[in-house]
Amino acid sequence: MRTDLLNAALDYAGRGLSVIPIRPDKKPFVSWAAFQNRKATSEEIRSWWADHPEAMVGLVTGNISGILVIDCDTPEGFETVRKMLPEALILPIARTPRGGWHLWFVYPAGSGITVGAGVIPGVDFRGDGGYIIAPPSVNGNGKAYTWEEGKSIGDVPLGTVPQSLIKKLYLYRGSNADRRHKATNGDNGDKYFHQGRRDEDLFTVANSLIKNRCAPDFSEYVLNILANNSNPPFPENEIRAKIDSAMKRSERRERNIAAEVREWVLATNGVFLATNFHQEATMATREEKQAANLAFRRLCEGPEPLLERHGDRRGCYRRIDRTIEFMDFEHADPGKSINLRLPLGIHQKTKLFRKAVIVIAGVSGMGKTLFALNAIRENMGRMPAFYFNAEMGAEALHKKLRYFPDPIGEWARCMKVVDGWDFNTITDKIQPDAFNVVDYLEPDGDKPYNIHGVISSIIRRLDQGVALITVQKKPEARMGTGGVYTLKAATLALALDWGKIEIVKNRFREEDPNPSANKISFDVKAGWEIVKTCPWHS
Repeated sequence: MRTDLLNAALDYAGRGLSVIPIRPDKKPFVSWAAFQNRKATSEEIRSWWADHPEAMVGLVTGNISGILVIDCDTPEGFETVRKMLPEALILPIARTPRGGWHLWFVYPAGSGITVGAGVIPGVDFRGDGGYIIAPPSVNGNGKAYTWEEGKSIGDVPLGTVPQSLIKKLYLYRGSNADRRHKATNGDNGDKYFHQGRRDEDLFTVANSLIKNRCAPDFSEYVLNILANNSNPPFPENEIRAKIDSAMKRSERRERNIAAEVREWVLATNGVFLATNFHQEATMATREEKQAANLAFRRLCEGPEPLLERHGDRRGCYRRIDRTIEFMDFEHADPGKSINLRLPLGIHQKTKLFRKAVIVIAGVSGMGKTLFALNAIRENMGRMPAFYFNAEMGAEALHKKLRYFPDPIGEWARCMKVVDGWDFNTITDKIQPDAFNVVDYLEPDGDKPYNIHGVISSIIRRLDQGVALITVQKKPEARMGTGGVYTLKAATLALALDWGKIEIVKNRFREEDPNPSANKISFDVKAGWEIVKTCPWHS
């Protein structure tokens, strides 16, 4: 546990700063609006870091903490700001993981300085309504925020913002009261809007405020200032109409985007990212993307949500499918089995129905591929075959098939070889009404039990078809990768060692005249033919 982060957070809080915990993506772990007006208690801070021990230390800037931070992202920006500072000024300076600088100043009381970017190239600033990440935080890439030597907040006092820097940033000219009086009463000399474009320009401003989700009261306040400074002044009783019109326009756009999102989600299965929709629906503006993201979040709400958040990745969702399909077992024909043939007459030991899955666990290099190709050969003309080949290129497969007596053209006519698939995409590519041969299926990572979920998904994907799946196993083992999870969903499971096969699981063996005889030995002739060398035995 990173106790230094908790200790640093408590230390900053002890210095009168408003502390919040920050995620690796630089977003707060908590709703931080409240901490712009009050400071977190030590108990809250301890609780946050108990839940998120690796959280970065965030500090709310502005009046609540009494700090203004100038963020210089580039050497050029840092040099521009440095030239505006008195030569004798020493102030706290932190280095960011990307090589930038954070310059710490006392927040000018009553200035109303908020946040901004790009007024000076490569320079941002954080006042009211902002926050920064402070040392010794470490970002998601493992890089740390550090103090310049001898310039931590514990080493030197906060700097005083020079008037030259304030003016350069266009943030402060006189008191808020003076500015508000001049603007509201039209004492600025030059008017903002003039007759001819006045009405159109005011509506443009109103629409911009609403699109950026400003509160109607705030939007009305801003428009009143602009209206009083128009030439001639805009009638006050029409300001509300501008706001209402902009809100209705925004609502219509949001409703349209929400409808697009819902329609897209209903046509989408499984897991997806909100950015997938942004791209497919050509959401070009920031406002459109925000409206789409809001629509996705709303689809996660309510008594029967359409979506749920998936994993830890932001904007990742899974569609909840509550569609119920009922099975007509009453009129089903139990005698209607699949006419599928398997090498060594194994099909005579069982009964295979549609949606059957046959699992063959074999030692590497002991004949799984040969068994799979023989299974395809025995069913040429019975049903279309799709071969999911994981190990061979086209040349190697062509050479292997040359051992068989059948022309290559006959193989090409009866078998399609599927390329470009893996453990995570195999289900999507399974052909519902065909003979699907997967050679071989290897679970990702260190969770081999996940193979059960994939095999179950393959069964759900099948309709009239069948799947034969090969997996790896250890010598003399009866089960392959994934252990019992490989067998759970299988209709028929075989253990393959060189020269012998054992039936490990047989769901429909009752029609076998000798069900206890589940082992057989074989030999390979001419490089392709699997020939039994003894009868079935136990």
